[in-house]
Amino acid sequence: MANINLLSSSAQTDSAWASAVPSSLKTTAVAAKEAELKASAKTGMGQKDFLTLFTTQLKNQDPLDPVKNEAFVAQLAQFSQLEATTNMSSTLTDFVASMASNQITAGANLLGKKVSVPDAPAQLIGGQPIQGVVSLPSGAQGVQFQVFDEKGVLVNTQILGAQVAGDMTWTWDGVNDAGNVLPDGNYRFVATAVVQGKTTTPAVSTMATVMGISQQADKSILLQIQGGKSIKLSDVSRIDG
Repeated sequence: MANINLLSSSAQTDSAWASAVPSSLKTTAVAAKEAELKASAKTGMGQKDFLTLFTTQLKNQDPLDPVKNEAFVAQLAQFSQLEATTNMSSTLTDFVASMASNQITAGANLLGKKVSVPDAPAQLIGGQPIQGVVSLPSGAQGVQFQVFDEKGVLVNTQILGAQVAGDMTWTWDGVNDAGNVLPDGNYRFVATAVVQGKTTTPAVSTMATVMGISQQADKSILLQIQGGKSIKLSDVSRIDG
């Protein structure tokens, strides 16, 4: 009786199958690889490319070791998930671009309105009062305001009493300590507060008129403020009509 040699490993099985299959017949691995190379030559695999690869695997699978149905289902599920994620990413990108373009339109509504400008000079025009805001989260036992002109000369000092926690509003009527009306120009304000027994210098935000709107390369919105300063829309904490 002739001896029958059994192949002891999957590698031997593959070798035997490869030698028995005619060279004109492509195996699953070969056909799938060719389809994959064609798909990867493009910028990315689309739905049509995936279906081509998928049907190629079906047509050329190894009859001695067919791919299980579960594997094909898993591939379809993975592709569906990837396609959904890609579509979602594209939709979000379009949404962000749309929101960025709408920001400048929304910013246009601020033209002519007064907004809070942190640590910036304010422009005195025709003796019109200048308003400002100082943030005092813990309140203060006392607050002092000093007004400086464009040359840095101290022209006015105000002493205020105790303040409760929150935003404190103040107004300067455009006169110096002697009661004289000062000329038009840019003036700077410095606040000194005594908080829990310690002297601090909280930021002073003045109310200034918005003269123009612009959009930066990063899609952020800049407001051109009366007096020549520009600030980000995101830095505005208060708007007055």
